[in-house]
Amino acid sequence: MLVIPGAKYVELCISCLSVPDSALPRLTDTKAVEAFVDSADVVVIGFLEGEESHGYQELVSAAKQVDSVPVALCTAKEVWADYALSSDTITLFRKADNHQENLVIATVKKLEADGLVNFITINEVRYITEYNQVTAVGLFNSEVKTHLLLFASRGGKEYTELKERLGALAPDFTGKFLFVLINGAEKSNSRSLGYFGLKSGDLPRVGLYEGDSDMKWLLPPGEISTERVREFCQSFLRGELKVSYGCGLPKGNHDLA
Repeated sequence: MLVIPGAKYVELCISCLSVPDSALPRLTDTKAVEAFVDSADVVVIGFLEGEESHGYQELVSAAKQVDSVPVALCTAKEVWADYALSSDTITLFRKADNHQENLVIATVKKLEADGLVNFITINEVRYITEYNQVTAVGLFNSEVKTHLLLFASRGGKEYTELKERLGALAPDFTGKFLFVLINGAEKSNSRSLGYFGLKSGDLPRVGLYEGDSDMKWLLPPGEISTERVREFCQSFLRGELKVSYGCGLPKGNHDLA
């Protein structure tokens, strides 16, 4: 078992992210947990009594299947209270909306590795999350109801650059927007494009969607720079964006300044 006290966690952080064949990294105090949570967009911690606890082996198995998400174990019950936990719980932490998603073991009728994989992937909302049928659940269950949408076609010359650019901007709007990537080359996303009056040939574009009001806005055509997108977001927060069309499908391709 790899034991990581808080004082030594930071320098060991990188090496602890890989999951050994038979064990998860162990976090022994609150500082270690805080550092682990801060180490990636999304992490999972099993707050369990030990390796013999119900759910531990299932968590190890799930961790191997979802290797993009760091997973660790915390058996120190004095730490559990800091996260409002009182019994064995598998918890997903994510930075994009400062959310803690708890799966209380005692409430699960049948705990299996595949179920934990599903729990992780559904709630794996990152600073920029690619939209699909699985991630849609976590995105729309989030308390953050406003989405900054990047419509871009995978394989396009700007795709990776724009994804990285907006992903770097997303932390500045934590708790205000979820940044979502919609792959315009995916046929299943044609309805999302159509809702904004877009076709794949119009991409890349940037839009805003407010879930509570079902309202939408498009950033006018032009360079998708960090500065323009930042100002687009700030304009929304200041209440300065004009509404082109309220609810339902758009009547045309409306750009909002």
